[in-house]
Amino acid sequence: MGLLHVRRLGRRRGDELRGRLGRGLAWAGVRRVGAAAGTRLLDVGAVAVAAGARVTAVDAEPDMVAFAARAAPDADVRLATLPHLPFADGELDAVVGNFVLNHVGRPRAAPAELRRVTRVGGRIAATVWRAPPAAGQTLLGRAVEAAGASRPAHLVPLAQEDDFPRTERGLAELFVAAGLTEVTCETVAWEHRVTAGEWWSGPGAGAATVGQIVTAQPPAVVAEIKARFTALSAEFAGPGGVLTLPHAALLAVGVPSGAGRL
Repeated sequence: MGLLHVRRLGRRRGDELRGRLGRGLAWAGVRRVGAAAGTRLLDVGAVAVAAGARVTAVDAEPDMVAFAARAAPDADVRLATLPHLPFADGELDAVVGNFVLNHVGRPRAAPAELRRVTRVGGRIAATVWRAPPAAGQTLLGRAVEAAGASRPAHLVPLAQEDDFPRTERGLAELFVAAGLTEVTCETVAWEHRVTAGEWWSGPGAGAATVGQIVTAQPPAVVAEIKARFTALSAEFAGPGGVLTLPHAALLAVGVPSGAGRL
């Protein structure tokens, strides 16, 4: 069995935290596609190594490819960008995309490319953040908004025709439109526990969209965002100052059919 796990790797401390945040979902996707020892799999927090899998990884950025190669020396790491992957039609048995659809410029086209590289009867699993988000996911955004920070011009929102509803129905319909059958989609909810300092380290270093917004601000505005973040964090603080942040994501699974293939 071959497996391609398409995912953006983190280069900074904040991205590493987010990698741990989604690790459980990565495992869930691996289980749903029936991956086993010997499967080609992207190492997400060492889960591929633990599973004894043969690792294949792709990423859109050269430094992320280098990061993946260092993290998993035995991996087959390639530079590639959805919706154009360097694999033949039906070359793989399964695909797992853990939050990859959150980061591509054409999310409606991406599942069709995942279907193309997966054999008929294989399995594809993907996760995205749910909308509306759970309370813990809004903490950083609320701090940015309360501080009056402006969105940098280079962060252009997705065009309406390229986006899709981040709901169970919306993600399932995206899979169906890509030619997948036996599609299921569910909400996975959990509580993420982290210190305020760790949670701030991501946006403070420019990780994710909210981090790019934070680091694009003048120093005074960054200080105001952090102050607002500290104040708002009290809502989620428990013993020892550890935050309990509710999160929710969508997990969809589908099977490529032979319909429409040459």
